[in-house]
Amino acid sequence: MLIDGANSLLIRAGFLRQAHSGIFHLLPLGLRVQEKLEKLVDKHMRSIGASKVSLSSITSEDLWRRSGRYSEDSELLRLKDRKESGFLLSPTHEEEITALAAAIVKSYKDLPLRVYQISRKYRDERRPRQGLLRAKEFLMKDLYTFDYSTEMALTTYESVRKAYAAFFNELKIPYLVADADSGAMGGTLSHEYHYVSPLGEDHVISCNACDYVANEELAEKGGNYSSDPGLPITTWRGIGKDGCPVAVYIPAPPSATGGQLSAKWPDHLNLHAVSDAYPDLDTTIEEPLKDSFFNTRKVVHIIDRRLSFLPELIPREDGTVIVTSHPKTDIPLDLTRIQPNDPCPRCSDGTLNVQRAIEVGHTFHLGTRYSEPLEATVNVPLQGLVALQMGCHGIGMSRLIAAVASRKATESGLGWPRAIAPFECVIIPAKGAEEDAEKLYDELSGDIDTILDDRPIKDFNFAWKMGDADLIGYPVSIRLGRGWKQEKKVEIECKAAGVRLNVEFAGVKQTVVELLAGL
Repeated sequence: MLIDGANSLLIRAGFLRQAHSGIFHLLPLGLRVQEKLEKLVDKHMRSIGASKVSLSSITSEDLWRRSGRYSEDSELLRLKDRKESGFLLSPTHEEEITALAAAIVKSYKDLPLRVYQISRKYRDERRPRQGLLRAKEFLMKDLYTFDYSTEMALTTYESVRKAYAAFFNELKIPYLVADADSGAMGGTLSHEYHYVSPLGEDHVISCNACDYVANEELAEKGGNYSSDPGLPITTWRGIGKDGCPVAVYIPAPPSATGGQLSAKWPDHLNLHAVSDAYPDLDTTIEEPLKDSFFNTRKVVHIIDRRLSFLPELIPREDGTVIVTSHPKTDIPLDLTRIQPNDPCPRCSDGTLNVQRAIEVGHTFHLGTRYSEPLEATVNVPLQGLVALQMGCHGIGMSRLIAAVASRKATESGLGWPRAIAPFECVIIPAKGAEEDAEKLYDELSGDIDTILDDRPIKDFNFAWKMGDADLIGYPVSIRLGRGWKQEKKVEIECKAAGVRLNVEFAGVKQTVVELLAGL
């Protein structure tokens, strides 16, 4: 795995080009990878009876206001027509598909309904980075499911999870499935699909002794924690959405010896837990200046459970707000990030691993989060009018291309899984072997996805072509070089299998078929 530089390799190898910040053009090789990925998705979506649709990339502000998701300060890309009507370039399609379902589902007998699309999405990304991993325009697969009861919806959810497992297994790259927080999407049940990578912006927590896996937003620590007045304290100062000062108090890390006031988010602060405890925290401002607190009549203090002695030491004045427990569960707050070897919350023997990871897929059971405000209902016998139970299930297609490239890349180039490689094998002839290479291409191309590098030798010599093939990352490379001239043997290399063979012409096809079958 290449720690960084996968995006540079994709550009050098001719898969894509950057057009603007966060916007990319796919070139022929990149488009072949994308098309193979789409065919793989189609295969597994058909396995659960889903039908393919294509929704418009333009949606209305009004629809998003009705669902409650419209926000002026969000990352929505907005546009207006000549009548000043407000529209959005869709970052996702829950509102549109729910409105469509409300219009076409006339009876409970029309359910279950499973439809999916593969389409471009848009987000006004504040800081596009890492190529296709964080872009303003990206390709997504969205599957939307509708049922008329919770039981049916959960059965559908499990069938989708099985299809996702089959899809990711076919790519043959290890992945993690983590319990996840549904966040702004809504709903009560969700799972994330991750590739472990140092390029990842998520942290996935897993136990070394049981099957506990969760993302950082949902993960918990095990063990018992007691309050200790002798603990050194780190204080982080933030700002509320209404401009008030917010002070967060957590135990200092073990290396600290005294009290600390932190302007930046401390590395051991779990900002997800803080914003969950106090949703009015403005997480877009990391280092608020003193003069940015325009509402000083109110001061919020958020306190970790191991500092339960602290509320008694804070002066109680008008406008003082003290938060020591979760507003929904009333559980005392744990505001520090999980560290390696923290105890597992599910089993008594395990300790936790913390891994950076790239999220490439997500499944949500949404319930009636969108069907109720958008009035997607159906009459059910003995129940009357009920809101549709909904699920949405995404795979980041362009992000997956970048994640796979990162996972499989080496210093010499890319390395694609057979299922989505631009071509399964490449034939590279040395000077004088061009006609034999064409015969070999004719022999293979009917059954094997093969490309012949027939660029003129005078412009692209044999050694350069071999390096270019390594850079592109074909699963199998076939070379008619010195061995062919001297012994009439073809060199076949499969780097993923660690194999390099010299084979007579008649045995090339069988050898390639066997190598590909093992990938």
